[in-house]
Amino acid sequence: MNEEHLQQVQSIEKEARQIHDQAVHESEQILLLAEQEAEAILEKAKAEGQHEARALVAGAQAKEESLRIRAEAEEKNAQAQKLAAGNFERAVRFVLDQTAGKE
Repeated sequence: MNEEHLQQVQSIEKEARQIHDQAVHESEQILLLAEQEAEAILEKAKAEGQHEARALVAGAQAKEESLRIRAEAEEKNAQAQKLAAGNFERAVRFVLDQTAGKE
């Protein structure tokens, strides 16, 4: 019986080692999978962040371009108004001179 008891203990120890080894292997697999998923999430977040950054930069550039065009248009408008005012004064003077010369 002692021999039989010793074989049972050895069998139980062998089974325990196999269970332990399997558990270690599974935990390594789970850890590897978790690392891969974390890396995929980071890559996705990085790509989304870069996309959003590009969109923000493009929006800022468009706004900056719009402001530049507006300032340019306002400057041209101011010059046109100055020119129109000068032409108006000359036209009034011409009409007055013509009217005064006819009397």
